[in-house]
Amino acid sequence: MELVIGDYRWSTWSMRPWLVLRHAGAEFTEIEVRLNRSDTAEKILQHSPSALVPALKVEGEVIWDSMAIAVWVGERYPEARLWPAAAHARWLARSCACEMHSGFAALRKQCPMDLHVKTTLVPSEETAADLRRLVSMFRQMRARFGQGGPYLFGEWSMPDAFFTPVATRVRSYSLDLAAHGDEDGVAQAYVDALLAHPDFLEWERRALVEAA
Repeated sequence: MELVIGDYRWSTWSMRPWLVLRHAGAEFTEIEVRLNRSDTAEKILQHSPSALVPALKVEGEVIWDSMAIAVWVGERYPEARLWPAAAHARWLARSCACEMHSGFAALRKQCPMDLHVKTTLVPSEETAADLRRLVSMFRQMRARFGQGGPYLFGEWSMPDAFFTPVATRVRSYSLDLAAHGDEDGVAQAYVDALLAHPDFLEWERRALVEAA
């Protein structure tokens, strides 16, 4: 099984299924295609029919798109409990992950993931609206389902993989969640938990090695 990814520094889409595969204990190798180069598209097309990363090569097939790969991992490794066991929590966990997968365009555009960046940024009105929605979602899910641990639904689950790149943006651009509705720090504590997860720290270590 091979996972085709982009740079550790930039590729949010690649980080998500990588975290999910690691959490599931899957054995896989990685093919890294460097992004933003003249031959990037040509090299990705050697692996992925969409000309985008990530792509997972398994059993003679290529699964593309981070959500499709994550769903496949959940099916193949049910013992990893990548979705909450309780029905209502599971429904909402899927809603959260899918909203992140398809939304928050302003935040993505103004604050692209870059693990080498540490700066202060004033959010646009559109980005501020995205931050308010994220803070609201984090606080609501933590209040309802977060009693079993520090993650969105208590124990680490699929949405946490999808929100980890958001956590890096909060840190990289010094985004003040308290100014967007996180009065008591619940959302910030969740962000901090994502950034302290051992699998993310390994991804970040590789990004730093890549830059050396």
